[in-house]
Amino acid sequence: MTAPADAPIETPVGQAQAAGVVLEVSDLAIRIASEDSSRAAVEALALCIRRGETFALVGESGCGKSLTALALLRLLPETVELAQGSIRLAGEELTVLAERDMRNVRGGQIGMIFQEPSTSLNPVMTVGRQVVEVVMRHTPLRGEQARNQAIRWLDRVGIPDAARRLDDYPFQFSGGQKQRIMIAMALAGEPALLIADEPTTALDVTIQAQILSLLADIQRELGMAILLITHDLAVVRQVAHQVALMRHGRIVDVAPVGDFFEQTQHPYAQELFDAIPGYEKRGRPLSAAGRKREATPVFAEVLDSGVVPKVAMDMKAVQTEASAQLPALLQVQDLKVHYPVRKGLLRREVATIRAVDGVSFELRQGRTLALLGGSGCGKTTTAKAMLRLLDGQARISGKVLLDGQSVLDAGRASMKTLRRRIQIVFQDPFASLDPRMRVGEILDEGLASLRRDLPVELRRQRIAGLLERVGLPADTQTRYPHEFSGGQRQRIAIARALATEPDVLVCDEPTSALDVSVQAQIIDLLQELQRELGMAYLFVSHNFGVVEYLADDIAVMAQGRIVEIGPAEQVLLEPRHEETRQLLAAVPRLDARLP
Repeated sequence: MTAPADAPIETPVGQAQAAGVVLEVSDLAIRIASEDSSRAAVEALALCIRRGETFALVGESGCGKSLTALALLRLLPETVELAQGSIRLAGEELTVLAERDMRNVRGGQIGMIFQEPSTSLNPVMTVGRQVVEVVMRHTPLRGEQARNQAIRWLDRVGIPDAARRLDDYPFQFSGGQKQRIMIAMALAGEPALLIADEPTTALDVTIQAQILSLLADIQRELGMAILLITHDLAVVRQVAHQVALMRHGRIVDVAPVGDFFEQTQHPYAQELFDAIPGYEKRGRPLSAAGRKREATPVFAEVLDSGVVPKVAMDMKAVQTEASAQLPALLQVQDLKVHYPVRKGLLRREVATIRAVDGVSFELRQGRTLALLGGSGCGKTTTAKAMLRLLDGQARISGKVLLDGQSVLDAGRASMKTLRRRIQIVFQDPFASLDPRMRVGEILDEGLASLRRDLPVELRRQRIAGLLERVGLPADTQTRYPHEFSGGQRQRIAIARALATEPDVLVCDEPTSALDVSVQAQIIDLLQELQRELGMAYLFVSHNFGVVEYLADDIAVMAQGRIVEIGPAEQVLLEPRHEETRQLLAAVPRLDARLP
């Protein structure tokens, strides 16, 4: 079923048979209020989900997907209102239900996997207590039985040594592990409908495959319906039964999954397919805007001095022999990050967690090194240790050299200069943006501190230009982080990191919260900046499509060590280590015929 771009689609909700229908939504409208007006965020939305069915809602960041999910649970923020529409769960109208009754619906009849686990988990409660709370609220289990059930759920979603880790706090888990805990909490009440808002964005491909398999198993056991909100079209192809394409607050295309990927003619769907990165698209822009800017000057000459000037350069076009002669901008030698485990009243050290255990690599100017591996293997810890963000939290040894200057031994004054030259885009944009500051102030803070040579007016111009290049509206500077979607917040974080024009940019899952169209814009932007400025990227990711498209070199980590490193083509096409082969085998592909 197709329609003209941006035209609303009427789904046959009213014609749906009552038998087997779990959720019916019709004529849903959501409005966002401001000081002097309001605007429509969702209009005329209708959908129908049956028992045992996975209904995928896809669309660009900010189109209204997550607001729709919150509206179903009546969890909209104060400034957002459900203007009209009907939401029926198993025939019961939720829009008129008393708040006391809605508490029984949330978690019991409708489970929710939120997009940002770091902000959804209570930081002062152990994860076990949080899962047990759901079990006791929505099942008859109590005491030791409830605790054992919590352990079973954590074990099922892949938390290692779940019984021991039940009494740990959220900050003691990696981003992917926190996402798995959120999934355990959502499933603990055994709901009839599971709303999964980007449930696998923080997970590596092997855990993602396990989680998708787990959800499919539980769906079969319980007959559970799933509303899957995602931007990962490969996952949609793999697990969904129905697909709804959403744009500008409206559903513009609805079709069975096979028809959507093989027969849809909707122009926005075609735009999304073109924007999906992959090895076969290397060397050409992904976004429409990037394709228009494709004719850019190329600089591929290495000067006799061995110094590559910061002018337009396309390292993808440099021959392998020439690129090997480029100077190493960043050198990491035998980096170790060990966390002491303390117990007892005297807090004596009883064990050591070797999070990173002897990592070494080099990053050359104008190149991209992708750091891959399973969740908890030490990728993010490596990145944070390099930037001195774990000082006082762990024992760090080894060498990190930026242009020959030691980062780990640098004093306060030297470190300030180094921070201008090496920046990071964090995995969780909401936690890394100050909620009390406007976006313009957040971006200007780093410039004012690290680029004092720039006058105020030039800083303002640079901020405006960066926000435009990452695809954010003109009024972004005057708004607060909570006013943006997860993908938009990630773009703000990227703009902040790029503001000082660093030599090295550490990207920790920079596109994990982005839909494919915005991801394409960001990837094109990163490549353009690399050509213009000769920046080097350390790209920490589990998104193999992005890595296949972007990386010059790949390092694969497992259990705190690099187990395989080499040129991207070699690692992707001729993997030597079993860990690499397992990761590649678990990658969901849009074309099921591909290996």
